Amino acid sequence: MKILRLEEVTTFPEPREELSPEELKQAYALARAAFTADDLQKYTETEEGVPLEEVLAEMEEYQRQVDEKAP
Repeated sequence: MKILRLEEVTTFPEPREELSPEELKQAYALARAAFTADDLQKYTETEEGVPLEEVLAEMEEYQRQVDEKAP
């Protein structure tokens, strides 16, 4: 079985449970070749998050609502 790049695929084959070691090697090589510096960049940037106080307040409110409904 030849590992194809996404742009080469015209139909999807039936899924297989395991690939041979040669097929895995070929798939990993294609994945490494397709992974660019732009792909890596998104994992190196710090994203703005939600303040912890806001998350805790929401959790406490949810817990309060659950406790009120409990018998």
